[in-house]
Amino acid sequence: MGIIETVEKQGFVLTTVESAIKWAQSNSMWPFPLGLSCCAIEGLMHTAGPRFDLARFGSEVLRNTPRQADLLLVAGTVTYKMAWAVRKLYDQMAEPKWVLSMGACASSGGMFRSYPVVQGIDNFLPVDVYVSGCPPRPENLIQGLMHIQRMAKDERYHPVIAHFNKDATPIAVQGRYDK
Repeated sequence: MGIIETVEKQGFVLTTVESAIKWAQSNSMWPFPLGLSCCAIEGLMHTAGPRFDLARFGSEVLRNTPRQADLLLVAGTVTYKMAWAVRKLYDQMAEPKWVLSMGACASSGGMFRSYPVVQGIDNFLPVDVYVSGCPPRPENLIQGLMHIQRMAKDERYHPVIAHFNKDATPIAVQGRYDK
């Protein structure tokens, strides 16, 4: 039974604040596209286009500032020179935040087995989902996004509502997982 039928039949809907927050977080992922090479053009931008339409999953708002995003999409080859900037952008994102490593180069260094290329961004970032391919198909990226949405809805994940001091500085803004 849907929510409209429930309201028409009973006149009200009961839920908890935690489940409402989980629902909102999972259905409104705002990705921060960090396109470093060909995966950004061939996979990420193609997925945001009209044929594959990320708007169906609540992710049509591609934010180009880390302060407004909760999903970091790393697409392409990450060099050691760029790694500190990627980490700095990740640190600027608000909690809860997720990371999706897109393509062979971001996930494992790809075909570049040389000293300037990081052999996987999991060396300096906690990665939640890896999307394979060179370049990855848009369907794979959508499946990875759906997996992160399931992680946000997971019963073991408990969002912590932000508590503020008198001077409006946040005390707790991060979620936690039960083991």
